[in-house]
This record gives sequence, structure tokens and C-alpha cells, in this order.
Amino acid sequence: MHSVGTTLLAYTLAAALLTITPGLDTALVLRTAASEGPRRALWSGLGIVTGCFAWAAIVAGGLSALLVASELAYNALRWVGAAYLLSMGFRLLYKPRESFVNETAPQNGGRGAFARGALTNLLNPKVGIFYVSFLPQFIPPGVSVAPFTLLLGAIHALLGVFWFLALIAATRPLTRWLRRPSVVRRLDRITGGIFIAFGARLALESRHA
Repeated sequence: MHSVGTTLLAYTLAAALLTITPGLDTALVLRTAASEGPRRALWSGLGIVTGCFAWAAIVAGGLSALLVASELAYNALRWVGAAYLLSMGFRLLYKPRESFVNETAPQNGGRGAFARGALTNLLNPKVGIFYVSFLPQFIPPGVSVAPFTLLLGAIHALLGVFWFLALIAATRPLTRWLRRPSVVRRLDRITGGIFIAFGARLALESRHA
């Protein structure tokens, strides 16, 4: 039988490896850092980890059983998420910008970046299914399941914040190069392609994939 401390250490290592694995979240934060600056990139990252923690809370409350048991609920959320990712992807792919600089940027840019990050996870039922299959493996016997699940979700969120801070810091030396019009267009198109790929995969995959 593993102690709580040993279990938390094993979970932290596994979650850290999953966090740094390149994916949609990493692409979103990198693009936001390059295009809109480190502050909005941080807001986007906070939105992403908030979405993850929200799914952990759903798992802790047992509500994720609805996604497992109900094909209709799962497919509805899956299609909404796929549509959101595809719309963002096609917009970036076919209407790339020439410049990231926008002197008339809205004052709610931080809130918009946060919402964009949160929605990429909240509208993806695969995140919920992943949590409901991954987190229980690290819940030792004898602990209160709901609080411990929230603790695991908080650890994953904190790891995400550290990782996104590292990504944002890595873009700072490249800021001048990243603001070239040709680079701006290329980044928008690459990010758009990534969003389309993830959206299509979400739309086409079965729940058991």
C-alpha cells in the first residue's frame, strides 16, 4: 500500500510529463504570447488551468458520470467543442494578420484571453473522460475521494501555470522577430491548422478512441 505522500509524488511526476507534452494548450499560450504579449498569454494560461480544474471539480462531484453514461450528453459537448475549435482555426488559417500590434485593442483583452483558454478545455469532453480515468488511479484507500480529487486537480493546474510561465518567458527574446509580418501570418496559419486538426479529431473520434 502506497502512502499519501508517495502517491502524490507519483501523480505529480506523471502530471508534469503530461503538462509539458505538446498539444493544443501549449500552442494557444505560445501564439498568444507571441501575438498579444505576455500578460494576455498569462491570462490565456490561467483560463486553461481553470478549465482543467473545473473538470476536476466535476469529476470530484461525480457529475462526469453523465458523460460516461450518456451518449447524447457526450456527443453534444463534443460537437460544440469541435465547432468552437474549427471556427477559430479556419479564421486564423484563412484570415491571418499582418501585425500583432493593435493600438485600439479592447480593454477587456485579458478577459477575452482567459475565456478563450477556458473554453478550449471546458468544451472538450475528452478532458473530462481523461480525468475520470486518470485521477482515480492516484486516490489511495482511506482518503476522502472528493477533496483528494480536488487536490490532484489543483496540483495539475499549478503545474500548468509553471509550464505556461516558462513558455511565456521563452518568447521574450524572440519578440522582435515574432512581430515581423511574414512571421505573424505564418504563426496564425500554423495555429489555425493546429486548431482545425484538434477540432476535426474531436469531431471524428468516438468516445472510446
